[in-house]
This record gives sequence, structure tokens and C-alpha cells, in this order.
Amino acid sequence: MFGKDDLVDNLSRDLDRARGRRDALASEATTLTAQIAEIEARLSEEKKRRERERVLSEVEAIKTRIKQAAGAFAPVVDGLSRAIEQAAAVVPEARELNSFLVSVATEIDSVLDPLLRELDQRADAVRTGQAALDLPSSAIEAAPIELPKDTNERLLRFPAWLSRDRETDKKDTAESPRSTAA
Repeated sequence: MFGKDDLVDNLSRDLDRARGRRDALASEATTLTAQIAEIEARLSEEKKRRERERVLSEVEAIKTRIKQAAGAFAPVVDGLSRAIEQAAAVVPEARELNSFLVSVATEIDSVLDPLLRELDQRADAVRTGQAALDLPSSAIEAAPIELPKDTNERLLRFPAWLSRDRETDKKDTAESPRSTAA
């Protein structure tokens, strides 16, 4: 009977050790699960922070491009306006083109400040986490603007006296002159 008691004692000890290892592993699994959740949360927050930084830097790059383009536009408009004024001495209708140019420059100038303020407001909302801008990662490398191929799609209309159609009208009139001396 002595040997049977040893077997029961050995099996009981093995069972107790196995239960202890199971409990230790369960405790370690719970600890690892908590650590994994914490690391996942930190990873998610870091990804969000980096995305906010990317969007903010792209918004700043867009603002810089707008300011640089506007800064380059003003001298061009000024130079063109002066040249048109000189042309107006020969072609008085050129003043129409000059007033058109001034109106375009004024319109652009009037919308640039609100646009830049709106970009700042959106950037502030991204900074505070109140909004997320969905900018493609290539927003800085904007595609070149394509001009319309069809003349009916033109956004800006030049004065009628500058129209290409007027040149064809002149040719038609030159080919069929009206003679009153007949």
C-alpha cells in the first residue's frame, strides 16, 4: 500500500504544479494582453500625431506656395498694366484690357487673405484634434493646371476688340468691301 500512496502523492503534487503553472501562465497572459493593448493605443496615438504633423506641414507648404505665387503675380500685373497703358496711346481700346487686368488682380487680392485665414483655421482644428483633414500625401506636388482645350470653356473673357473672331471679321470685310462709289 505504501507504493500506491506514493503514486497518489506524486500525482497530487504533479497536479498542483500543473495548476500553479497554468495560473502563472494565465496571469502572464493577462499581463501581456494589457501590455499589448497599451502598446496598440500608443502606436495609434503616434500614428495620429504623425498624420497631423504631415497635414500641418502640407498646409504650411500650400500657404507658402500661394504667398510666393501671389508675390510673383503682383509685379507681373504691374508690368503688364504699364505696358498696356503705353499701348493705349496707340490703341485706345487697350484701356479696356487694363481695367480687365486690374479687376482680375483686385479679385485675386480680395480672396487671398480669406483663403489664407481659412487654411489657418483648418490647421488649428487639426492641431487641437477637432478635425482631420484628408489630404493626399502628394498634395504638395500638385499637378499642373491644364488650360481648357475648347474656347467655350475659357474662364476669362477678353474684351471683344481683342477677340480672335474680330480678326476673321476684319478679313471678311476686307475681302468684300462695300463700295458706295458705284
